[in-house]
Amino acid sequence: MQILIFTPYIGSHYGGLSKAVKEIAEALGSLKISVDLVTTDANNLDKIQEPLNKWIYEKNYRIRYFSCWHRQDFIVSLPLINWLIQHIADYDIVHTNTVFAPIVSFVHWLCQLRRIPYIVTPHGMLEPWALSYKAWKKRLYYNLFEQPALQKASAIQVIAIAEAHNVKSLGFEHLVVVPNGIHRQEFENMPDSEIFYQQFPITRNKTLILFLGRIDPKKGLDLLAPAFATVHEKFPQTHLVVAGPDNIGFLSTAQHYFLQAGCSDAVTFTGMLTGESKHAALAAANLYVAPSYSEGFSMSVLEGMASGLPCVITTGCNFPEAAMAKAAQIVDINTDDIADALIQSLSFPQEAKAMGDRARDFIFQNYTWDSAAKRLTQVYQLIFDKKPLSENLSYTKPN
Repeated sequence: MQILIFTPYIGSHYGGLSKAVKEIAEALGSLKISVDLVTTDANNLDKIQEPLNKWIYEKNYRIRYFSCWHRQDFIVSLPLINWLIQHIADYDIVHTNTVFAPIVSFVHWLCQLRRIPYIVTPHGMLEPWALSYKAWKKRLYYNLFEQPALQKASAIQVIAIAEAHNVKSLGFEHLVVVPNGIHRQEFENMPDSEIFYQQFPITRNKTLILFLGRIDPKKGLDLLAPAFATVHEKFPQTHLVVAGPDNIGFLSTAQHYFLQAGCSDAVTFTGMLTGESKHAALAAANLYVAPSYSEGFSMSVLEGMASGLPCVITTGCNFPEAAMAKAAQIVDINTDDIADALIQSLSFPQEAKAMGDRARDFIFQNYTWDSAAKRLTQVYQLIFDKKPLSENLSYTKPN
Protein backbone atom coordinates (compact mmCIF):
# COMPACT_ATOMS: atom_id res chain seq x y z
CA MET A 1 0.00 0.00 0.00
CA GLN A 2 1.09 3.53 -0.83
CA ILE A 3 -0.22 5.99 1.76
CA LEU A 4 -0.19 9.77 1.32
CA ILE A 5 -0.55 11.74 4.56
CA PHE A 6 -1.55 15.34 3.96
CA THR A 7 -1.50 18.23 6.42
CA PRO A 8 -1.59 21.92 5.48
CA TYR A 9 1.03 22.71 8.13
CA ILE A 10 3.49 20.81 10.26
CA GLY A 11 5.51 23.59 11.88
CA SER A 12 6.06 23.22 15.60
CA HIS A 13 4.22 26.49 16.29
CA TYR A 14 0.94 24.79 15.35
CA GLY A 15 0.97 22.59 18.44
CA GLY A 16 0.05 18.94 18.95
CA LEU A 17 -1.25 18.22 15.44
CA SER A 18 2.22 18.78 13.99
CA LYS A 19 3.86 16.34 16.38
CA ALA A 20 1.09 13.77 16.03
CA VAL A 21 1.31 13.70 12.22
CA LYS A 22 5.08 13.17 12.22
CA GLU A 23 4.93 10.53 14.93
CA ILE A 24 2.23 8.44 13.26
CA ALA A 25 4.06 8.65 9.92
CA GLU A 26 7.23 7.31 11.53
CA ALA A 27 5.38 4.58 13.42
CA LEU A 28 3.54 3.45 10.29
CA GLY A 29 6.81 3.35 8.38
CA SER A 30 8.32 1.10 11.04
CA LEU A 31 5.58 -1.42 10.15
CA LYS A 32 6.81 -1.40 6.54
CA ILE A 33 3.93 0.76 5.31
CA SER A 34 5.06 3.04 2.46
CA VAL A 35 4.28 6.54 3.74
CA ASP A 36 4.75 9.91 2.04
CA LEU A 37 3.93 13.10 3.93
CA VAL A 38 3.28 16.35 2.05
CA THR A 39 2.80 19.75 3.62
CA THR A 40 3.82 23.41 3.38
CA ASP A 41 6.57 25.51 4.90
CA ALA A 42 4.08 27.49 7.04
CA ASN A 43 5.03 27.91 10.69
CA ASN A 44 2.66 30.54 12.12
CA LEU A 45 4.44 33.86 11.50
CA ASP A 46 7.59 32.15 10.22
CA LYS A 47 8.61 29.63 7.57
CA ILE A 48 10.12 26.18 8.02
CA GLN A 49 13.71 26.23 6.84
CA GLU A 50 13.72 23.06 4.75
CA PRO A 51 14.39 22.38 1.06
CA LEU A 52 11.24 22.84 -0.99
CA ASN A 53 9.59 20.56 -3.55
CA LYS A 54 11.97 17.65 -3.05
CA TRP A 55 11.75 14.49 -0.99
CA ILE A 56 13.48 14.54 2.38
CA TYR A 57 14.07 11.07 3.79
CA GLU A 58 13.28 10.66 7.47
CA LYS A 59 13.77 7.48 9.49
CA ASN A 60 10.75 5.55 8.23
CA TYR A 61 9.01 7.89 5.78
CA ARG A 62 9.69 10.74 3.40
CA ILE A 63 8.36 14.27 3.53
CA ARG A 64 7.97 17.02 0.93
CA TYR A 65 7.52 20.72 1.74
CA PHE A 66 5.96 23.30 -0.58
CA SER A 67 6.15 27.07 -0.48
CA CYS A 68 2.93 28.84 0.47
CA TRP A 69 1.26 32.09 1.36
CA HIS A 70 -0.27 31.91 4.79
CA ARG A 71 -1.81 33.94 7.53
CA GLN A 72 -1.69 31.91 10.74
CA ASP A 73 -3.40 28.62 9.72
CA PHE A 74 -5.03 29.89 6.49
CA ILE A 75 -2.79 28.54 3.76
CA VAL A 76 -2.61 28.82 -0.03
CA SER A 77 0.01 26.91 -2.03
CA LEU A 78 -0.17 26.71 -5.81
CA PRO A 79 2.98 24.53 -6.06
CA LEU A 80 1.39 22.03 -3.70
CA ILE A 81 -1.90 22.03 -5.61
CA ASN A 82 -0.06 21.43 -8.89
CA TRP A 83 1.90 18.56 -7.35
CA LEU A 84 -1.26 16.97 -5.96
CA ILE A 85 -3.00 17.16 -9.35
CA GLN A 86 -0.06 15.34 -10.95
CA HIS A 87 0.66 12.75 -8.25
CA ILE A 88 -2.34 12.00 -6.05
CA ALA A 89 -3.29 9.03 -8.25
CA ASP A 90 0.04 7.39 -7.31
CA TYR A 91 -1.41 6.55 -3.90
CA ASP A 92 -3.84 3.89 -2.71
CA ILE A 93 -5.18 5.88 0.25
CA VAL A 94 -4.96 9.57 1.20
CA HIS A 95 -5.07 10.53 4.88
CA THR A 96 -5.85 14.19 5.59
CA ASN A 97 -5.44 16.09 8.84
CA THR A 98 -7.65 18.90 10.22
CA VAL A 99 -10.82 20.42 8.77
CA PHE A 100 -12.09 23.93 8.00
CA ALA A 101 -9.10 24.46 5.72
CA PRO A 102 -9.71 25.21 2.01
CA ILE A 103 -6.57 23.39 0.90
CA VAL A 104 -7.76 20.24 2.70
CA SER A 105 -11.16 20.60 1.06
CA PHE A 106 -9.37 20.71 -2.30
CA VAL A 107 -7.61 17.41 -1.49
CA HIS A 108 -10.95 15.80 -0.64
CA TRP A 109 -12.46 17.04 -3.91
CA LEU A 110 -9.47 15.73 -5.87
CA CYS A 111 -9.73 12.32 -4.19
CA GLN A 112 -13.40 12.13 -5.14
CA LEU A 113 -12.57 13.12 -8.72
CA ARG A 114 -9.83 10.49 -9.03
CA ARG A 115 -11.78 7.86 -7.03
CA ILE A 116 -9.13 7.51 -4.36
CA PRO A 117 -10.32 6.52 -0.87
CA TYR A 118 -9.48 9.02 1.85
CA ILE A 119 -9.50 9.18 5.64
CA VAL A 120 -10.06 12.39 7.58
CA THR A 121 -8.65 13.13 11.06
CA PRO A 122 -10.34 16.31 12.42
CA HIS A 123 -8.03 16.57 15.47
CA GLY A 124 -10.81 17.89 17.69
CA MET A 125 -12.08 20.51 15.24
CA LEU A 126 -15.57 18.95 15.28
CA GLU A 127 -15.87 19.17 19.07
CA PRO A 128 -18.80 21.29 20.35
CA TRP A 129 -16.61 24.11 21.68
CA ALA A 130 -14.54 24.22 18.47
CA LEU A 131 -17.69 24.40 16.35
CA SER A 132 -19.09 27.20 18.51
CA TYR A 133 -15.94 29.32 18.15
CA LYS A 134 -16.51 31.71 15.21
CA ALA A 135 -19.66 29.71 14.70
CA TRP A 136 -21.34 31.51 11.79
CA LYS A 137 -18.27 31.17 9.54
CA LYS A 138 -17.84 27.53 10.41
CA ARG A 139 -21.51 26.71 9.98
CA LEU A 140 -21.51 28.03 6.41
CA TYR A 141 -18.24 26.28 5.51
CA TYR A 142 -19.36 23.06 7.19
CA ASN A 143 -22.63 22.92 5.27
CA LEU A 144 -21.02 23.70 1.92
CA PHE A 145 -17.78 21.71 2.13
CA GLU A 146 -17.03 19.75 5.30
CA GLN A 147 -20.21 17.76 5.77
CA PRO A 148 -20.30 16.41 2.16
CA ALA A 149 -16.58 15.59 2.26
CA LEU A 150 -16.84 13.80 5.60
CA GLN A 151 -19.83 11.78 4.38
CA LYS A 152 -17.82 10.61 1.36
CA ALA A 153 -14.70 9.71 3.36
CA SER A 154 -13.89 6.03 3.75
CA ALA A 155 -13.35 6.67 7.47
CA ILE A 156 -13.17 9.47 10.00
CA GLN A 157 -10.38 8.86 12.47
CA VAL A 158 -11.13 10.30 15.88
CA ILE A 159 -8.52 10.28 18.62
CA ALA A 160 -10.72 9.75 21.68
CA ILE A 161 -13.86 7.80 22.51
CA ALA A 162 -15.53 10.98 23.75
CA GLU A 163 -14.74 12.63 20.42
CA ALA A 164 -16.32 9.66 18.65
CA HIS A 165 -19.60 10.26 20.49
CA ASN A 166 -19.56 13.96 19.54
CA VAL A 167 -18.77 13.30 15.88
CA LYS A 168 -21.37 10.55 15.73
CA SER A 169 -23.96 13.04 17.01
CA LEU A 170 -23.33 15.06 13.82
CA GLY A 171 -24.67 12.14 11.82
CA PHE A 172 -21.48 10.30 10.85
CA GLU A 173 -21.23 6.52 11.31
CA HIS A 174 -17.95 5.51 9.67
CA LEU A 175 -15.72 6.31 12.65
CA VAL A 176 -12.56 4.64 13.91
CA VAL A 177 -10.87 5.47 17.21
CA VAL A 178 -7.08 5.63 16.97
CA PRO A 179 -5.66 7.65 19.87
CA ASN A 180 -2.49 9.68 19.95
CA GLY A 181 0.44 8.19 21.80
CA ILE A 182 3.91 8.65 23.20
CA HIS A 183 7.25 6.92 22.75
CA ARG A 184 7.76 5.03 25.96
CA GLN A 185 11.55 5.28 25.81
CA GLU A 186 11.40 9.09 25.90
CA PHE A 187 9.81 8.99 29.37
CA GLU A 188 11.66 6.07 30.95
CA ASN A 189 14.77 8.18 31.54
CA MET A 190 13.88 11.83 31.99
CA PRO A 191 16.59 14.54 31.80
CA ASP A 192 17.91 16.36 34.86
CA SER A 193 15.50 19.07 36.03
CA GLU A 194 18.54 21.30 36.54
CA ILE A 195 18.44 21.96 32.79
CA PHE A 196 15.11 23.72 33.27
CA TYR A 197 16.19 25.58 36.40
CA GLN A 198 19.22 26.99 34.61
CA GLN A 199 17.00 28.32 31.84
CA PHE A 200 14.42 29.74 34.26
CA PRO A 201 16.15 30.30 37.63
CA ILE A 202 13.09 31.95 39.18
CA THR A 203 11.47 28.49 39.28
CA ARG A 204 14.19 26.95 41.45
CA ASN A 205 13.05 25.74 44.91
CA LYS A 206 9.40 26.25 43.98
CA THR A 207 6.51 23.82 43.82
CA LEU A 208 5.91 23.91 40.08
CA ILE A 209 2.53 23.57 38.39
CA LEU A 210 3.01 23.07 34.65
CA PHE A 211 0.67 24.12 31.85
CA LEU A 212 2.00 22.78 28.55
CA GLY A 213 0.14 23.91 25.44
CA ARG A 214 -0.56 26.67 22.94
CA ILE A 215 -1.48 30.12 24.20
CA ASP A 216 -4.99 30.01 22.79
CA PRO A 217 -8.55 30.88 23.93
CA LYS A 218 -9.65 27.26 24.03
CA LYS A 219 -6.90 26.27 26.46
CA GLY A 220 -8.71 27.81 29.46
CA LEU A 221 -6.05 30.20 30.73
CA ASP A 222 -8.86 32.57 31.72
CA LEU A 223 -10.00 29.85 34.14
CA LEU A 224 -6.52 28.92 35.29
CA ALA A 225 -5.54 32.45 36.32
CA PRO A 226 -8.09 32.91 39.15
CA ALA A 227 -7.75 29.21 40.05
CA PHE A 228 -4.01 29.56 40.47
CA ALA A 229 -4.45 32.80 42.44
CA THR A 230 -6.52 30.81 44.95
CA VAL A 231 -3.92 28.03 45.05
CA HIS A 232 -1.01 30.45 45.45
CA GLU A 233 -2.70 32.23 48.34
CA LYS A 234 -2.95 28.91 50.21
CA PHE A 235 0.44 27.57 49.04
CA PRO A 236 2.77 30.57 48.57
CA GLN A 237 5.66 28.36 47.42
CA THR A 238 3.79 27.39 44.25
CA HIS A 239 4.84 28.76 40.89
CA LEU A 240 2.98 28.32 37.61
CA VAL A 241 4.92 27.58 34.42
CA VAL A 242 3.00 28.36 31.22
CA ALA A 243 4.95 26.67 28.43
CA GLY A 244 3.75 26.95 24.84
CA PRO A 245 3.83 28.97 21.64
CA ASP A 246 1.73 32.06 20.96
CA ASN A 247 0.25 31.17 17.57
CA ILE A 248 -2.37 33.86 17.26
CA GLY A 249 -1.10 36.84 19.24
CA PHE A 250 -3.03 35.85 22.36
CA LEU A 251 -0.10 36.15 24.79
CA SER A 252 -0.82 39.67 26.06
CA THR A 253 -4.44 38.71 26.77
CA ALA A 254 -3.33 35.59 28.63
CA GLN A 255 -0.80 37.55 30.68
CA HIS A 256 -3.51 40.06 31.57
CA TYR A 257 -5.63 37.26 33.05
CA PHE A 258 -2.92 36.60 35.66
CA LEU A 259 -2.33 40.31 36.25
CA GLN A 260 -6.04 40.76 36.95
CA ALA A 261 -6.02 37.75 39.27
CA GLY A 262 -3.13 39.25 41.24
CA CYS A 263 -0.73 36.34 40.82
CA SER A 264 1.41 37.33 37.83
CA ASP A 265 4.58 37.50 39.96
CA ALA A 266 4.30 33.75 40.50
CA VAL A 267 3.85 32.89 36.80
CA THR A 268 6.56 32.28 34.19
CA PHE A 269 5.73 32.23 30.48
CA THR A 270 8.53 30.24 28.85
CA GLY A 271 7.43 30.28 25.22
CA MET A 272 7.50 27.00 23.34
CA LEU A 273 9.67 24.26 24.83
CA THR A 274 10.84 21.34 22.73
CA GLY A 275 13.10 18.33 23.07
CA GLU A 276 15.29 18.21 26.16
CA SER A 277 14.00 21.55 27.46
CA LYS A 278 10.40 20.30 27.43
CA HIS A 279 11.31 17.02 29.10
CA ALA A 280 13.36 18.88 31.71
CA ALA A 281 10.30 21.04 32.46
CA LEU A 282 8.24 17.88 32.94
CA ALA A 283 10.96 16.49 35.21
CA ALA A 284 11.01 19.69 37.28
CA ALA A 285 7.22 19.95 37.64
CA ASN A 286 5.28 18.76 40.67
CA LEU A 287 1.82 18.99 39.09
CA TYR A 288 0.40 19.21 35.59
CA VAL A 289 -2.75 21.15 34.71
CA ALA A 290 -4.85 21.29 31.52
CA PRO A 291 -7.85 23.63 32.01
CA SER A 292 -9.01 23.32 28.39
CA TYR A 293 -12.49 24.08 27.08
CA SER A 294 -11.95 21.66 24.20
CA GLU A 295 -9.39 19.15 22.95
CA GLY A 296 -9.36 16.36 20.42
CA PHE A 297 -6.97 14.29 22.49
CA SER A 298 -4.18 16.32 24.02
CA MET A 299 -0.61 15.27 23.32
CA SER A 300 0.61 17.26 26.30
CA VAL A 301 -1.80 15.49 28.67
CA LEU A 302 -0.29 12.18 27.57
CA GLU A 303 3.19 13.60 28.13
CA GLY A 304 2.31 14.89 31.60
CA MET A 305 0.87 11.52 32.61
CA ALA A 306 3.74 9.56 31.04
CA SER A 307 6.12 11.69 33.13
CA GLY A 308 4.42 10.40 36.27
CA LEU A 309 2.94 13.77 37.22
CA PRO A 310 -0.31 14.12 39.15
CA CYS A 311 -2.56 15.67 36.52
CA VAL A 312 -5.60 17.92 36.85
CA ILE A 313 -7.50 18.07 33.58
CA THR A 314 -10.98 19.19 32.57
CA THR A 315 -13.77 17.22 30.94
CA GLY A 316 -12.93 19.22 27.79
CA CYS A 317 -9.76 17.16 27.44
CA ASN A 318 -11.85 14.16 26.33
CA PHE A 319 -10.11 11.62 28.57
CA PRO A 320 -12.68 9.96 30.88
CA GLU A 321 -10.66 6.74 30.67
CA ALA A 322 -8.00 8.39 32.86
CA ALA A 323 -10.58 8.95 35.60
CA MET A 324 -11.80 5.35 35.37
CA ALA A 325 -8.20 4.18 35.82
CA LYS A 326 -7.76 6.64 38.75
CA ALA A 327 -4.84 8.06 36.78
CA ALA A 328 -5.87 11.74 36.75
CA GLN A 329 -8.27 14.16 38.43
CA ILE A 330 -10.89 15.18 35.88
CA VAL A 331 -12.97 18.22 36.79
CA ASP A 332 -15.70 20.32 35.26
CA ILE A 333 -14.69 23.33 33.19
CA ASN A 334 -14.77 26.03 35.85
CA THR A 335 -12.35 27.93 38.05
CA ASP A 336 -13.49 26.57 41.43
CA ASP A 337 -13.17 22.91 40.47
CA ILE A 338 -9.73 23.45 38.94
CA ALA A 339 -8.54 25.25 42.08
CA ASP A 340 -10.01 22.61 44.41
CA ALA A 341 -8.32 19.76 42.53
CA LEU A 342 -4.92 21.47 42.58
CA ILE A 343 -5.28 22.21 46.29
CA GLN A 344 -6.21 18.59 46.98
CA SER A 345 -3.08 17.33 45.20
CA LEU A 346 -0.89 19.79 47.08
CA SER A 347 -2.53 18.94 50.41
CA PHE A 348 -2.09 15.19 50.02
CA PRO A 349 1.25 14.71 48.22
CA GLN A 350 1.53 10.96 48.84
CA GLU A 351 -1.86 10.29 47.26
CA ALA A 352 -0.95 12.64 44.40
CA LYS A 353 2.31 10.76 43.79
CA ALA A 354 0.45 7.44 43.72
CA MET A 355 -1.92 8.86 41.11
CA GLY A 356 1.06 10.01 39.03
CA ASP A 357 2.58 6.52 39.22
CA ARG A 358 -0.71 5.00 38.04
CA ALA A 359 -0.85 7.54 35.22
CA ARG A 360 2.60 6.59 33.97
CA ASP A 361 1.76 2.88 33.90
CA PHE A 362 -1.63 3.56 32.29
CA ILE A 363 -0.11 5.54 29.42
CA PHE A 364 2.73 3.05 28.86
CA GLN A 365 0.23 0.20 28.60
CA ASN A 366 -2.37 1.85 26.39
CA TYR A 367 -1.18 4.96 24.54
CA THR A 368 1.97 4.47 22.49
CA TRP A 369 2.63 5.32 18.87
CA ASP A 370 3.40 1.67 18.14
CA SER A 371 -0.08 0.57 19.19
CA ALA A 372 -1.68 3.49 17.31
CA ALA A 373 0.17 2.57 14.11
CA LYS A 374 -0.91 -1.08 14.33
CA ARG A 375 -4.51 0.00 14.75
CA LEU A 376 -4.35 2.46 11.86
CA THR A 377 -2.75 -0.18 9.64
CA GLN A 378 -5.83 -2.35 10.23
CA VAL A 379 -8.00 0.53 9.04
CA TYR A 380 -5.91 1.08 5.91
CA GLN A 381 -6.00 -2.63 5.06
CA LEU A 382 -9.78 -2.85 5.38
CA ILE A 383 -10.20 0.19 3.13
CA PHE A 384 -7.65 -1.13 0.63
CA ASP A 385 -9.46 -4.50 0.53
CA LYS A 386 -12.81 -2.66 0.21
CA LYS A 387 -14.15 -4.34 3.34
CA PRO A 388 -16.43 -2.75 5.94
CA LEU A 389 -14.80 -1.22 8.96
CA SER A 390 -14.67 -3.65 11.84
CA GLU A 391 -16.81 -2.91 14.90
CA ASN A 392 -13.89 -3.27 17.31
CA LEU A 393 -12.18 -0.29 15.70
CA SER A 394 -14.92 2.05 16.84
CA TYR A 395 -15.22 1.87 20.60
CA THR A 396 -12.38 0.00 22.25
CA LYS A 397 -11.68 0.75 25.91
CA PRO A 398 -8.08 0.70 27.19
CA ASN A 399 -6.83 -1.91 29.61
